[in-house]
Amino acid sequence: MSVSADYLTATVNTAAVARHHGVEAFVNMSQMTVTEMSITETTDSPQHKLHWLAEQVLSWSGLPVVTIRPTVLLDGFFRIFAAPGVRDADELALPMGLGKTSPIWAVDVAHAVSVVLDAPGPHIGQVYNLTGFESADLEHYARVFSEALGRTIRYRDVPLSGWNEKLLEAGVPPHTVKHLCVMTELTKQGRYDRMTEDLSNLIGQKPLSMYDFVKLHAAEFTRDVAPP
Repeated sequence: MSVSADYLTATVNTAAVARHHGVEAFVNMSQMTVTEMSITETTDSPQHKLHWLAEQVLSWSGLPVVTIRPTVLLDGFFRIFAAPGVRDADELALPMGLGKTSPIWAVDVAHAVSVVLDAPGPHIGQVYNLTGFESADLEHYARVFSEALGRTIRYRDVPLSGWNEKLLEAGVPPHTVKHLCVMTELTKQGRYDRMTEDLSNLIGQKPLSMYDFVKLHAAEFTRDVAPP
């Protein structure tokens, strides 16, 4: 389930159904920030709090749980939110300061989940923290965009207030906007500057790089080509 104010309710409902049917494995996709959370440590994101509570519920449930905690997905900040600025102004316009982040491709996350579901036994009770190809700041990623697209893309650190207002005007729910804004602030604080080998160990290959991701979606970052 994506970011939603109903996330915890959905988790409890799904856990109840899973117990009723005696599932062999319950794979829960959480978020890597939960690794740094506890009963006394949290963030200002309502979604982070729901993810943490959901993990507690599943721990109490007695279900055969496997927890997948990916970091920031490439498909959000670096595609959905970045594409208009890159396409129309040659700018990677995001409110992330100079903080480093290690975004991961959603398909790589799905691949990891499929590996677990194919033979869940050894994975029951495990927590996998998934990061992307590298951890770097947005200046670096702008240079990667430039190389992949064959034209100069510059990073512009936009004010958070204007950025979140645009999201709200576009109809993004306040719960989701608050979560995204907290993520940008945590990025500035260095909380997303992290790397693990969990994905490579699970799927037997390196995560997709930012360069290959931009190449894959080049049409969406290119002028005069309508996004799908």
